[in-house]
Amino acid sequence: MKHIFNKGKDPNKPTLLLLHGTGGNEQDLLPLAGMIDSEASVLSVRGNVLENGMPRFFRRLAEGIFDEEDLIYRTYELNQFLDDAAQKYDFDRDNIIAIGYSNGANIAASLLFHYKNSLKAAILHHPMVPRRGVELPDLSGKSVFIAAGTNDPICSPEESQELQTLLEKANAEVDLHWENRGHQLTIEEVEAAGRWYLTL
Repeated sequence: MKHIFNKGKDPNKPTLLLLHGTGGNEQDLLPLAGMIDSEASVLSVRGNVLENGMPRFFRRLAEGIFDEEDLIYRTYELNQFLDDAAQKYDFDRDNIIAIGYSNGANIAASLLFHYKNSLKAAILHHPMVPRRGVELPDLSGKSVFIAAGTNDPICSPEESQELQTLLEKANAEVDLHWENRGHQLTIEEVEAAGRWYLTL
């Protein structure tokens, strides 16, 4: 997978996994990593799927309707990539915190839904529920921050609350943060995520 790895100043800090939204790339969220933890290593990944020339992490059939088979495969592919990257760049595979926006937040949530030890924690900006009707692994010890918009036309408040409930039922600790906005990524929610990160 096309990516950027920037080694951090402090090897004991988590590696921040950056996952962009539709049409973004591995450069997009680099400023966020600096705002969350300027001393952590950063692994920023570009999605392997193109939709009308726009990079994504998995295919969709329509707005808000995921290609579930492709989602499962791409989640596996990303999890394998993290295994390989941890060896290649010599960082702790068990100390990865994802920061994802929109489509990137969805694939990060999918990692949690499918692989118990894929992530230590996750910051999800405007995620949807990746899959329904599946049993999640035991996520005890995992922490998740969800940033949601009360007027988000793509991801309804009900969807955000449903994701919170599903993760909490799997024993994850979830903090749901609201902004009175739409689907855009705001500085306020990034700052809130930064404050949450300091509590880990």
